[in-house]
Amino acid sequence: MKPEDEKSKIWFNGKFIDWWDAKIHVMSHVVHYGSSIFEGMRCYATRKGSAIFRLSDHIKRFYDSTKIYRMPIPFRPEEIEQACIDIVNVNQLKSAYIRPVVFRGYNTLGVDPTACPVEVAIAVLNWGAYLGEDAINNGVDVRVSSWNRMHPNTHPALAKTGANYMNSQLIKLEAKMDNYAEGIALSTHGFVCEGSGENIFLVRNDQIFTPTIGSSILPGITRDSVFKIAREFGYEVKETVIPREMLYIADELFFTGTAAEVSPIRSVDKISIGSGKRGPVTEKIQRRFFDIIETGDDDDYGWLTFVK
Repeated sequence: MKPEDEKSKIWFNGKFIDWWDAKIHVMSHVVHYGSSIFEGMRCYATRKGSAIFRLSDHIKRFYDSTKIYRMPIPFRPEEIEQACIDIVNVNQLKSAYIRPVVFRGYNTLGVDPTACPVEVAIAVLNWGAYLGEDAINNGVDVRVSSWNRMHPNTHPALAKTGANYMNSQLIKLEAKMDNYAEGIALSTHGFVCEGSGENIFLVRNDQIFTPTIGSSILPGITRDSVFKIAREFGYEVKETVIPREMLYIADELFFTGTAAEVSPIRSVDKISIGSGKRGPVTEKIQRRFFDIIETGDDDDYGWLTFVK
């Protein structure tokens, strides 16, 4: 968080309140059992005005996650979408990272959450390049993590929950301690899943591959955007099981995510990927993606929701 963030308003259970007034009790269910679900989306300062990228799709996933965890949001989807627009306007921001979160609040202590109220908050932050300013053009160095993603039928990977990100923290901390920008998690069967907070794509022999939804990954909104952009260039992204060694012999690798956007990977476990810099397929997809979010033009998919 930055000092300017702490001067902003937060939408909390339907009301705008000061940053430091957005508090919960230490005995809230979420504190003890990780019972939270969240989203992250960006508002971009396009040349045509401030616009939130794929707002409806993010909120749809938000509600899908709460359905999986039997955590009904006490607001309609259109109310949450409007609150995301309003929070940007109330704080007079041109660009922002928007964080809606729903969680089990204070009532009883125990694994059974049903007596605890479901609360909702939406905050906005100033957040730059997630993997560093240099990452977009020159790529990042990553390692394969010693930590696996969740086995199917344990934590639902399709839900974007706070509890799932304890696994992500282990992956990220291990990578940082070894001086890598990020870690790549494998499944319990040894196949490629994703980064700590990003989906991953692999290019080999002019074909694009990515792990399947059944590979314990989060179905990313930017991931889906890449599917559509790749199709514009004549590529069909192949969802498949990817063995670890395919990472080392790929022509190109790149991460996608709301925070990471489209970020090239230049090495894995100190093995250079392709030419050791951003590849041509990655660059084409990047340029198309950034053209939409920077200019506001050629948004053939209706991805942008202008906030004013």
